[in-house]
Amino acid sequence: MHRKTEIRIRHWIFIDDIKFFGPGRYELLEHIAQTGSISKAASAMGLSYKKAWAMVDAMNTNGSSPYVITQKGGTHGGGTVLTDTGKQVMEAYKNFNEKLLETVKAEKELLSVI
Repeated sequence: MHRKTEIRIRHWIFIDDIKFFGPGRYELLEHIAQTGSISKAASAMGLSYKKAWAMVDAMNTNGSSPYVITQKGGTHGGGTVLTDTGKQVMEAYKNFNEKLLETVKAEKELLSVI
């Protein structure tokens, strides 16, 4: 009998024992970068704007420096952009995630004995 067996991993970064950054916040930053809008990013993820804003505020407050900045409206309208810190955190998290997945793939033989 053939059974589908897989290893799934999820990881988060904690600051002072509080969950700070993980796959959801990474995805939110990714959507903000693509859309230039917290509201559109929230909608794409099925989140309320309030929830998305709380996530952005937590990252900006607890990170080493802000990850996201908002720009007031005007002639060309407002918008939201990632800071260099936000981009660096995304890149580091993505690289770390890829390394973890490579390790899991390399250890796939474990699945054959289960």
